[in-house]
Amino acid sequence: MSASIGIVTFPGSNGDHDAWHAFSHDLNAPVRMIDYRVTDLSGVTAIVIPGGFSYGDHLRCGAIARFAPVMTPVKAFVDRGGPVLGICNGFQVLTEAHFLPGALLRNASLRFHCGWIHVRTESTTTPWSADLHPGETLRLPVAHGDGAYFADETTLDVLESNDQVVFRYCDANGASADSANPNGSERAIAGICNKKRNIVGMMPHPERATDSLIGGNDGLRIITAALSFLNVAV
Repeated sequence: MSASIGIVTFPGSNGDHDAWHAFSHDLNAPVRMIDYRVTDLSGVTAIVIPGGFSYGDHLRCGAIARFAPVMTPVKAFVDRGGPVLGICNGFQVLTEAHFLPGALLRNASLRFHCGWIHVRTESTTTPWSADLHPGETLRLPVAHGDGAYFADETTLDVLESNDQVVFRYCDANGASADSANPNGSERAIAGICNKKRNIVGMMPHPERATDSLIGGNDGLRIITAALSFLNVAV
């Protein structure tokens, strides 16, 4: 089986086709849709866990998806150092599975947020942010009701000291401001990575920002990094 980007789809996922289109049409990269019951990830060189409402967000967002059969080979893939990107609900799944620390709580406004925001690049030492520059500001869409990143102060301090905060909410000029934090995330955190740096979870949707015709293409700055896993030139 040829190398491909694997996009995991759960019952209730709705960002899987957005991710598939972004990689296959906008980047012309080989993509494989992975059903949640699959246990063989042979040929997959990078994994995307997309947004949506896996299992209807019952119990907690991502709480049931963490037990899906596919998560066993995903863990083995992660343990081997394979690159994984969790977007929105995918970020929630990764925290529920304890692949990433912390949790995603209800937005501070108690409302669903859907619109365009800005994030500042804090770390470029992950496979998904390696093509960015420190301090680079991206304009990306969000669509979530439970996007407030939370962790205790000790964990937050560890994330900061280990350079594990990958993206932080900011204004259009890259400056931090309470008004630029759409969901009340601790320390305005929009995305983090694990200690091994091969997993990134983020609430904004880069796969929905790949064409200026749909509002912007800053998301390409993130997902094009996946092609390096496949040695695909663009």
